[in-house]
Amino acid sequence: MNSELDLVNETSAPAGGGSSEERDAPSQLERGRRYGTEYQDSPVDEDAPQEDPSQWRPGSGRGFREGRRWRLLQAAALVLAALVLLPNVGLWALYRERQPDSTPGGPGAAVVPVAGQGSRSRQKKPFFMGDGQKLKDWHDKEAIRKDAQRVGNGEQGRPYPMTDAERVDQAYRENGFNIYVSDKISLNRSLPDIRHPNCNSKRYLETLPNTSIIIPFHNEGWSSLLRTVHSVLNRSPPELVAEIVLVDDFSDREHLKKPLEDYMALFPSVRILRTKKREGLIRTRMLGASAATGDVVTFLDSHCEANVNWLPPLLDRIARNRKTIVCPMIDVIDHDDFRYETQAGDAMRGAFDWEMYYKRIPIPPELQKADPSDPFESPVMAGGLFAVDRKWFWELGGYDPGLEIWGGEQYEISFKVWMCGGRMEDIPCSRVGHIYRKYVPYKVPAGVSLARNLKRVAEVWMDEYAEYIYQRRPEYRHLSAGDVVAQKKLRSSLNCKSFKWFMTKIAWDLPKFYPPVEPPAAAWGEIRNVGTGLCADTKHGALGAILRLESCVRGRGEAAWNNMQVFTFTWREDIRPGDPQHTKKFCLDAISHNSPVTLYDCHSMKGNQLWKYRKDKTLFHPVSGSCVDCSESDHRIFMNTCNPASLTQQWLFEHTNSTVLEMFNRN
Repeated sequence: MNSELDLVNETSAPAGGGSSEERDAPSQLERGRRYGTEYQDSPVDEDAPQEDPSQWRPGSGRGFREGRRWRLLQAAALVLAALVLLPNVGLWALYRERQPDSTPGGPGAAVVPVAGQGSRSRQKKPFFMGDGQKLKDWHDKEAIRKDAQRVGNGEQGRPYPMTDAERVDQAYRENGFNIYVSDKISLNRSLPDIRHPNCNSKRYLETLPNTSIIIPFHNEGWSSLLRTVHSVLNRSPPELVAEIVLVDDFSDREHLKKPLEDYMALFPSVRILRTKKREGLIRTRMLGASAATGDVVTFLDSHCEANVNWLPPLLDRIARNRKTIVCPMIDVIDHDDFRYETQAGDAMRGAFDWEMYYKRIPIPPELQKADPSDPFESPVMAGGLFAVDRKWFWELGGYDPGLEIWGGEQYEISFKVWMCGGRMEDIPCSRVGHIYRKYVPYKVPAGVSLARNLKRVAEVWMDEYAEYIYQRRPEYRHLSAGDVVAQKKLRSSLNCKSFKWFMTKIAWDLPKFYPPVEPPAAAWGEIRNVGTGLCADTKHGALGAILRLESCVRGRGEAAWNNMQVFTFTWREDIRPGDPQHTKKFCLDAISHNSPVTLYDCHSMKGNQLWKYRKDKTLFHPVSGSCVDCSESDHRIFMNTCNPASLTQQWLFEHTNSTVLEMFNRN
């Protein structure tokens, strides 16, 4: 790519006329204003001290001589100022907007100007970081009061009462969530304030940096995108929002073209950038950040809702330490009925396992605050929602431009900020809801591999710990990560610490939940029922599938056996499909003394996924106080009142480790 002009068009209300290609390129003055730098003459101090005429003595000639001497000094000062300042105005602009060569468009890239919206220049106020400032209550009490009075579909974050007609597949097909329901909920809907009560009394610095809010999108639903923008505008102090930048990653839906431009023309702080080809989430974010003018860059997804007073808590932490990346608490907007609620466990630290799946782990007692509403350190971010000082983001090199489309970028930026002199925090008093899609509704371009992105992150940042990933994902070992020379050079130039330092100082609690070297399993192989002679079978089941009895297939072919009837009773005391080195990410789960046994996302928190394999060969479920039973007639596997004499409640694992089993049962 030769320049950002090859990637981006910036659009607004059609009042300016003409496409971006038809507009003249911006002048140097226009570019300077867009990036917050005014090109002007050196200032003259009009308040310079003058000789007091009352001190002149008649006949002494002092007034003339002193006045002449002062004018000569003024002239010399002006010449010196001109020599020093004028040649460096451009350098100062370059410093303020300096981007590494790896940013989209490369050095010196320009953004097509916005028709009809001027140069977007702004007068920057002095910004004093840290303590010593006055504190302020940033809550908009009147807006909160009005929100509390709203009633209607989805108001207060309540579930929309769906009909059968609204549950059809077509409602989900284009967006991965129910757009029919979204369209029937107000763009300005109210949300429940589910923050910790202490957040209501918190004060933040009176002078905070402003922010550019970057929202990338690709073929997003009309109402979900607009509700994201409305929630930001409705619940953000206007003086803290420099701009909202919508970055369109080559959408082809008509409602995202002129209708969107016409609608957003109603909001002076909103502008739209458009890529000229499909770039993917990572590069689209980079494009938005490269065009940003705010002190801070805040990234959101295009199907979010900002909650009460969400922005000041984020900016306050950056104001106190500009090298802090901050993340709001991410709440869940249900993809069916749009109810708004916290994630399970709420405040938890971001982590990962050694197949590079994102995980959440409890805050250890050593890091728990007396006030649970206070910010806390997190080793890894979830990915899509965070704020960062704009200059610090570019000092870190932004995202690795070698990462394709999406995936792995949250690890790259997390490892980078911790290892290279920054820190990362989650902020409990900042909450943003996010729709977790039922499925991804669009196709990823051919040839793009998430595995390649993860290999690239591992090769650049994880040092010898990358081997633990390759042991679990042997296909990664010989996969090409592309050219990583520039990224390793960046790491060296930033004097970044080792990944061993990261694991011992920052993510020291992660191995307790996800050890690099997997402890031995308690049992593995097929699980055969004594009473029926049949085996537990997943039938290639996905999340939510019910475990069933089927004829045992061991010996009929390695592929059939491995994929359906192999389980591992892991060191976590949960049971997962797969052999000990290649377990899947869902676990056997039961919710009551008569429920079916289902496959559910493994959470490693015991509870409904905790099992005991006892000496009488029963599989006991402590939470429900019941045992796994089965029915040969209909092949069901279900929970039942424990009866060790019942042969249908007796199960045989193909392989067992008696030492581990004894330890489990002793505990």
